[in-house]
Amino acid sequence: MIEFSSQNDFVLDNEDRVEKWLKGIALKESYGIDSLGYIFCSDDFLLDINKRFLDHDTLTDIVTFDYTEDKILNGEIYISTDRVADNAEQFKVSFNTELLRVISHGLLHMCGYGDKTDEEKKTMRAKEDECLILWNA
Repeated sequence: MIEFSSQNDFVLDNEDRVEKWLKGIALKESYGIDSLGYIFCSDDFLLDINKRFLDHDTLTDIVTFDYTEDKILNGEIYISTDRVADNAEQFKVSFNTELLRVISHGLLHMCGYGDKTDEEKKTMRAKEDECLILWNA
């Protein structure tokens, strides 16, 4: 089950299509999905989570709480729509493209992909690009 909710006034378009797309990504990575919660929120809301749970005092576009076991995805993914909008402008892409990249980024983290080293970042970006190709297929 995949659920989408908002702490702010954001409304996700095409929830059914996004859910099907995420299930396809998980399947491609040889994972099943038990329960995923995507929570869209403001910068301030996510900053509070970042401080309280991760001891990071920085703005971020995503925080993932991963409870995955044995190739079955479980977790909560918080996404700042404020950061997504700013990043879309900075990277000169549409809000929707950046949102899909961040949505897939959280799921990819849960599938074991990191983004701490340069090599991990390169792999993560390639995986995100594959996910965007699946969306547009």
